[in-house]
Amino acid sequence: MKTIVQILRILSDENRLRIIGLLADKKLCVCEIAFVLKITPAAVSRHLKRMKVVGLVESEQQGYWTNYFLIRNNKVQSILKEIEHWLDADKVISEDKARAQKADRLKLCCK
Repeated sequence: MKTIVQILRILSDENRLRIIGLLADKKLCVCEIAFVLKITPAAVSRHLKRMKVVGLVESEQQGYWTNYFLIRNNKVQSILKEIEHWLDADKVISEDKARAQKADRLKLCCK
């Protein structure tokens, strides 16, 4: 029961829903997500940490970057599938995805 409550709390935040919408399409780093959402990388990191704790996202290292992606496991698969379906029709999410296509991590990320 605790995990369900935690997941629902995570999903009650607009920025975290926008992150789910972005990660539904591809893996992204913190700087790319921050660029799209127009929030600080620190805020993105806090959101991703909370999402990681409940098993919604995971990360992998790719050279300099840490890429985040949605976890597709049995516990959250049906929830994420339904949410992604809802988000696909959302204008803000569509705008986010278009902005994400323009994100250039080589210019955005600190080295």
